[in-house]
Amino acid sequence: MFEKNKLTQLLGIKYPIIQGGMAGVSESILVSAVSNAGGLGVIGSGFFPPSWLEQEIRKTKELTAKPFGVNLFLQNPKIEDLIKIIIKNSVAVVFTGGGNPLPLFPFLQSAGIKVIPVVPYARLAKKMEDNKADAVVVEGLESGGHIGNTTTMTLVPQVKKILKEMPFIAAGGIYNGKTAMAAMLLGADGVQLGTRFLASKECQIHENYKQAIINATDEDIIVVARFTGHPVRVIKNELTEKILKLEEKNPFPEEIRAEKFAGSKVGAGNIEQAPLLCGLCAAGISEIKSCQEIIQEIVNEIKKHEQNGFLAL
Repeated sequence: MFEKNKLTQLLGIKYPIIQGGMAGVSESILVSAVSNAGGLGVIGSGFFPPSWLEQEIRKTKELTAKPFGVNLFLQNPKIEDLIKIIIKNSVAVVFTGGGNPLPLFPFLQSAGIKVIPVVPYARLAKKMEDNKADAVVVEGLESGGHIGNTTTMTLVPQVKKILKEMPFIAAGGIYNGKTAMAAMLLGADGVQLGTRFLASKECQIHENYKQAIINATDEDIIVVARFTGHPVRVIKNELTEKILKLEEKNPFPEEIRAEKFAGSKVGAGNIEQAPLLCGLCAAGISEIKSCQEIIQEIVNEIKKHEQNGFLAL
């Protein structure tokens, strides 16, 4: 049913389902599981050094023969070295965030690597198409981690209206078959899921973090660090209470730096002192499942509605 889908054709994958590149979370085990299940797994490089990225690329290749990608956080000071490693290891696709990706296009695309920027506005999606990006992820404010200002439901049709040919991926608030279908009905060629894969069996975060996602209600998921210009969506805990109190004192942006949120490490299972990044959709997740089960449930839901004439892909 997805044979003519622009995204599956572009990336050589079975289903137009992308795993978001979450720094400190998206490593070889999770990435390979998503790719083996028919989606596209993505390594989240964050602020990690080049040696870590090369190791994870090699591990992923040992675990899957399917395509996978790397997400580059453009604020990493070692970005040039990361790009060299990506080219050296012939990674299929690069996703970018946290900066201007346009200068990277010639280097990556000349090496046969597809480039897919992540953007929060329709205007930027059009700019990426005009500059020959291979595709784009448009991310609504419902997402976890660093967020924009526009909802997925309003962003997706706006992007569909102004793009000519470039395929695009919807992200933010998508975690099951119905939310994936909604994004596609609005015009997206595929979907990106982050939070749903946090609560997967293959994800290597601490079980206490996974349980916090399962237990979260809509009121437990908040945004902090707005004053820095890089607001972050997280689950409420003792750490967020400290940050909110600091914000009341009108701090300098340097006092709450982006790297503090780049990778949700829960040492010894202490979920109170770590940034528990997650999207609003966590409130709808009630069970930890394998990546295969997550993707197959989405696909089955889409197939059911396609057969009933509600969706033509």
